[in-house]
Amino acid sequence: MSSRTAWDVAETDLTRAIRERRTAGLTLIDLTASNPTQCGFLYDEAAILSALSDRQALQYDPDPRGMESARAAVAGYYSDHRIAIDPERIFLTTSTSEAYSYLFRLLADPGDEVLIAQPSYPLFDFLAQLEDVRLVPYALFYDHGWHLDIESLRQRIGPKTRAIALVHPNNPTGHFTRPSEREALEELCVEHGLALIVDEVFLDYALTGQAAPSFATGEHPALTFVLSGLSKIAALPQMKAAWIAAFGPEPELADALARLEIIADTFLAMNAPIQCALPAWLRGRREIQQQIRSRLAGNLAILDTALASQNMVTRLDVEAGWYAILRVPALAPDEELAIRLVREHGVSVHPGSSFGFADSGWLVLSLLVPPADFLAGVQSILDIFR
Repeated sequence: MSSRTAWDVAETDLTRAIRERRTAGLTLIDLTASNPTQCGFLYDEAAILSALSDRQALQYDPDPRGMESARAAVAGYYSDHRIAIDPERIFLTTSTSEAYSYLFRLLADPGDEVLIAQPSYPLFDFLAQLEDVRLVPYALFYDHGWHLDIESLRQRIGPKTRAIALVHPNNPTGHFTRPSEREALEELCVEHGLALIVDEVFLDYALTGQAAPSFATGEHPALTFVLSGLSKIAALPQMKAAWIAAFGPEPELADALARLEIIADTFLAMNAPIQCALPAWLRGRREIQQQIRSRLAGNLAILDTALASQNMVTRLDVEAGWYAILRVPALAPDEELAIRLVREHGVSVHPGSSFGFADSGWLVLSLLVPPADFLAGVQSILDIFR
């Protein structure tokens, strides 16, 4: 077996506690739920399924970048954000995970480095390891909101650094990258010859005020790749459709597009039925997004009301996304607290350590959970500290 797959696949104590509770037939309130298809939202089933009946899907005319009609639909999504994108700069992928894989192959040789914010989503570790790329974390810090530590980031740039990756808004912190931070990132990329990889899957889910602008807008002094997809935009994770939109100065951009085309042509991963249906699914995104935004805002209000009744647990500011972060007394390591919640209270949460929080005292909750379950789960968390 290859060393890149030499993972510890043993069941964790937390996973075991969840399995044992479910096996015993006991109730479990899942405050980690992030699959919208399992959270009680109403989908337009007829419209979603009818989009798969396009007869064009019976014809095989492969395009490494994806069908022109599908790429035009993605460009139309950005047009709704008042951004004009040439469809020739768009590559369709089956997921943002695959998009990261393409970009790691494009930008890095084995052993090269990509800088990534911490805390962040743990999947990145597996994606990088599978491509023989080393992830180097740079710090986010919290002071009346989350911020990039630009100096920390600068100090981590080394001779093998090839790109800076960020999620906008971040997962799980839910903060948008500020314009001044974007400018500083772009200056660093230009100074050191780095690319910028920006994951915007949660862009449409602002919780307070207006969403920050996409990195697809404005000038692009450095090679920039913007990622997104249907998993969050249309709440259709099962349909496996995402994309890369590329920007930057010439001739670097032309070279990147040519190389990406060869990578994409090697795999031709996107299937025709999904590509044919993608325009309809993007057009239908607004209603499901409204349902989700209403759920997110409602659960955030439930959380704040519950927290107001005590002074031991607080939540951090969140601007966007599907998660809330709780600061709790660090009586034990986060995973031990999560295990106790499962075994004694029938509530499953993410320990902060799952997202790379360095110290104890952090829990991450999904705001997608049906409201009654969410309230019951939050009350159980608070009961531990009363």
